[in-house]
Amino acid sequence: MKVDEIRAYCLGFPEATENLQWGDDLCFKIRGKIFATLALTAVPQKLCFKCTPEVFAELTERNDIHPAPYVGRYSWVILDRLDALGGDELKELVRHSYEMVASRSPGRIRPGGSLRSRADECVRPHAKAAKGEAGAKKSGRRKTR
Repeated sequence: MKVDEIRAYCLGFPEATENLQWGDDLCFKIRGKIFATLALTAVPQKLCFKCTPEVFAELTERNDIHPAPYVGRYSWVILDRLDALGGDELKELVRHSYEMVASRSPGRIRPGGSLRSRADECVRPHAKAAKGEAGAKKSGRRKTR
């Protein structure tokens, strides 16, 4: 796969965004969490993504695939060349990285398409107001002169 194909594929996931970070790395994110990075100015270009520990062990035994710097201990791999894996296999691994990161990132999609954070799910709106009033009464701070 080429850079444009990888970029289009990554941005095709729901809520996927991209931004340039660390100088020349194009980072693909879901809800602010990175699921893949693409080193644009490296020659050849490099791709980094998360995988399961089992897949990590299998991939790092192949040529041109290594534990990613700084995050290899969290089962991230880096491809020294974009053609280190076939297109279908690479797509499947990137999709799996997206799914793993999305499942652990805060918030979820509401039926209308907007995000809801996990905190919103736990506290009802009227409970927030009651908690605020009770918190003011319970503070118990005495005024000092």
